[in-house]
Amino acid sequence: MTWKLDTPALRAGALACLLAGSTACAQTGADDGAPVVEAPAGPIAGQAADGLRIFKGIPYARPPIGDARWTPPQPMEPWQGTLQAHDYGPSCVQRVRETTSIYASDITPVSEDCLSLNIWAPEDADNAPVFVWIHGGALSAGSTREPLYDGARLAQDGIIVVSINYRLGVLGYMAHPELSAESPDGVSGNYGLLDQIQALRWIQDNIGAFGGDAGNVTIAGESAGGLSVMYLMAAPAARGLFSRAIAQSAYMISTPELKRPVHGAFAAEAVGTYIANQLGAANIAELRAMDAQAVVDGALAAGYLTSGTIDGHVLPRQLVETFDRGEQADVPIIAGFNQGEIRTLTALAPAVPDSAEAYESRIRELHGDMAEDFLQLYPGDDLQESIYETTRDALYSWTAERLVRSQEALGQPGYLYMFDHGYPAADERGLHAFHAAELPYMFGNTRRTPPYWPPLPDTPEEAAYADAMTGYWSSFARTGEPVADGAAAWPNYGQTRAYMHFAETPQAGENVLPGMYEFVEELVCRRRVAGGQGWHWNVGLASPPVPARQPDCG
Repeated sequence: MTWKLDTPALRAGALACLLAGSTACAQTGADDGAPVVEAPAGPIAGQAADGLRIFKGIPYARPPIGDARWTPPQPMEPWQGTLQAHDYGPSCVQRVRETTSIYASDITPVSEDCLSLNIWAPEDADNAPVFVWIHGGALSAGSTREPLYDGARLAQDGIIVVSINYRLGVLGYMAHPELSAESPDGVSGNYGLLDQIQALRWIQDNIGAFGGDAGNVTIAGESAGGLSVMYLMAAPAARGLFSRAIAQSAYMISTPELKRPVHGAFAAEAVGTYIANQLGAANIAELRAMDAQAVVDGALAAGYLTSGTIDGHVLPRQLVETFDRGEQADVPIIAGFNQGEIRTLTALAPAVPDSAEAYESRIRELHGDMAEDFLQLYPGDDLQESIYETTRDALYSWTAERLVRSQEALGQPGYLYMFDHGYPAADERGLHAFHAAELPYMFGNTRRTPPYWPPLPDTPEEAAYADAMTGYWSSFARTGEPVADGAAAWPNYGQTRAYMHFAETPQAGENVLPGMYEFVEELVCRRRVAGGQGWHWNVGLASPPVPARQPDCG
């Protein structure tokens, strides 16, 4: 067997094949009985299981290593021989450490040669809808290797599921003046986003060979994956590569600009220059020569916070402005949030003050003419809950409702949800409907949760709940309308501000969290117009003084 491109990912596939001891594999590049797809990228051998054809670790771009570090992804040339797509590719380089976080799972090995994707396709797929999953992890962690993201159960609903790796952290998002000077477009940063776009292009070119419909692609992601969905909706280069979007616990926060400080953030190029100095590198050539793990660990130690960059090219303007102007992708959307988002993200919430009186006094001091409305929404009778809800709404609830409103303004249906489903192991730990708690149900992977995740009950009721959520998600990917057999109808947001309340059972409701959207929208508008303040988790007790009412804010 020969390979046209000698990369670690391809060598690993060939080595795994040989170590398996299969003569047929060594001679023909395929195990006996293994499904082989003749894709434009080259022949790909996978595995068959439970009515599916499964392909893992398919490279969709050249490895971004050496001089290719901090450059846009480059397409792969067709390979010679048959790629053995039997195991996930390496995770992208990130900090890997032992932790008892409920989100922690073993995602090793890590490598810069990590731009791969995985496919779960029904054996009889013929022009099937395609569902592309973008993992979360604050743009600095995560991997398709996580068992929670196994796409088999969703694919059994008749859709093709694809999950993608993309560059993370400083290797995926750092901007720098030298990198901008190298670029024909005069920009830098956003490399992880460009990876996602390249993966979508690969899907357009190749998914037909797996029985998929390149004209019916849904992008979906949770947390930073939801942020990535919004980036893709805003990125001109991604236009036409997908036809529907799902944003779970997304956050439409202010974003650094490439060359000038805005909204309380340093210019992205200035941040890159600072990181290079902290790492002792005189130029980009020296940074490219450094060990990738040392770069990631050193950047984190220096305080690097991963973000996209508003560069006027890949991301033309702040997300709120893009969506206000109707310049985003004109597609249907599902968007939602979890009732207890901040229960596992407590670093985003300020400490509880000594008394309700101290709380209310501080809120009035910081929020001026908005204080009474704030205290109506977040009163002092349960301080911890009010503090959690303040941060939740500023990041996730407002974003979800804003997304569905924005898409419906374009004439597209928007479907809003609040995930509010609890179960004993989580509720007993004070983690009701925590951040990402919907994922085991949505993927149908209630038995594939990470080691420290509160275990889900193995009951018919929980199985039925998971069936409903996978049904809604797969139906939306198929037709643009979320429908689940035997479960409540999910109306679009519309004039009644309808939403799906995923509580004990899914039930439709109207006007989620009354007053929340209008309050946060006003606060964000004041900060946008006044300048100098970002809009993210700097709210409530952690807020700088709120700007006075602005003429352009209604």
